[in-house]
Amino acid sequence: GLLFLAPLLIAIGWKVRKSSAGPVFFRQERVGLNGKLFSMIKFRSMVLNAENGTPQLSSENDERITTFGKFIRKYRIDELPQLWNVLKGDMSLVGPRPERKYFIERIIQTAPQYQLLQRVKPGITSLGMVKFGYASNIPEMLQRMRYDLLYIENISLLMDIKILIYTVLILWKGNGK
Repeated sequence: GLLFLAPLLIAIGWKVRKSSAGPVFFRQERVGLNGKLFSMIKFRSMVLNAENGTPQLSSENDERITTFGKFIRKYRIDELPQLWNVLKGDMSLVGPRPERKYFIERIIQTAPQYQLLQRVKPGITSLGMVKFGYASNIPEMLQRMRYDLLYIENISLLMDIKILIYTVLILWKGNGK
């Protein structure tokens, strides 16, 4: 996938670089399989130092998102560099969305079953992402979690294929945020 997409990735990287100050890629520590921490990579879609040290979730009209960042988020193009995480073995194509330790600690206070999601590799796309989408707060993360728990209870190749098809449709329609 990375080789096939190389021309697109280079063009997107160039546009990210030209659209705002800062690096092309954004790395963030996420929790993966069995609670192992890994560095997830994405195209940078926000202004440099958007969080100022305090973990924050983005919202629909988040002022930290650059103009070009809005476009690549809408079509979820910012997620494409995660194919590198798949190649490294930190992620799979389909699996629960990896979150930051900061938010997982808060989610587990309300829903300890969230820890079950760490029994499988996180994915670039998930049932939670195609049925619910991005979460802007902890209650929304809990709603999305329900779909991801359903996924891990019913993992199958057929379900992965369905999720990938739904993902392509979402990408085609530009339903990201």
